[in-house]
Amino acid sequence: MSSSFIESSAGSISQIRECTAELLRYAKESGTPVFLIGHITKEGTLAGPKVLEHMVDTVLQFEGDRHMAYRILRTTKNRFGSTSELGIYEMNGNGLREVSNPSEILLSNREENSNGITIGATLEGNRPLLIEIQSLVSPATYGTPQRSSTGFDSKRLNMLLAVLEKRGGFRLGVQDVFLNITGGLRIEDPAIDLAVVASIVSSYEDNPIPDSVCFAAEVGLSGEIRPVNRIGERISEAEKLGFKQIYISRFNVKGINIEEYKIKVHALGKLEEVFSSLFG
Repeated sequence: MSSSFIESSAGSISQIRECTAELLRYAKESGTPVFLIGHITKEGTLAGPKVLEHMVDTVLQFEGDRHMAYRILRTTKNRFGSTSELGIYEMNGNGLREVSNPSEILLSNREENSNGITIGATLEGNRPLLIEIQSLVSPATYGTPQRSSTGFDSKRLNMLLAVLEKRGGFRLGVQDVFLNITGGLRIEDPAIDLAVVASIVSSYEDNPIPDSVCFAAEVGLSGEIRPVNRIGERISEAEKLGFKQIYISRFNVKGINIEEYKIKVHALGKLEEVFSSLFG
């Protein structure tokens, strides 16, 4: 797209600025919503000059995996609202279908308990989600131990492994550790720290955690269980999906009444207490 009022070639910064300004004027004068569709680079960012992102009111990113039927709509910029909202859709033969309860598709169906699998309660914008974390810990047979994570920050994974080594006494320095967040999501919420740690220990000890248990807490460098925000919504979502137990920080109990929930709430302060409760 180009404008005859500008002498520069199509695709230049001046052409993009002028064409976008014309569309903005039309949208405001007529009250018509206008969508501008741009290309995405291999790194997942909007291709071309950044001036386009600065001029528009909202930037929506539609992403997915070619091997999965689910598509995710994220808001990376919103001048009039939250940028943390998330929409999940399923691609079928008739097109896209909205997934009204994303937590159900993010939890795989398991016939029996498997070691290395836990459930964490996270938030995407205003929506609580329960996601499945999978870990595999095995002895390193090729020299330097591998650390690989999908959907989770690798630096935070290394930090949690160091906490387990130092505070928990687990010899993970000679183990390969692989971590995966199911559903193709990338989670940055620290509230899934405890679920990640429990998943790693479960795989390391070959001791499965019951599928009726979920976690919602941050893990500190000294091995303490730290509180997270909006804990009531996380507990309610877990209860709604049929979970029987949830592990949270004891500092989160001050703002809620755990007696009003049918789900059993474990409020603990140290990793040692969590492992003792889970594995005995």
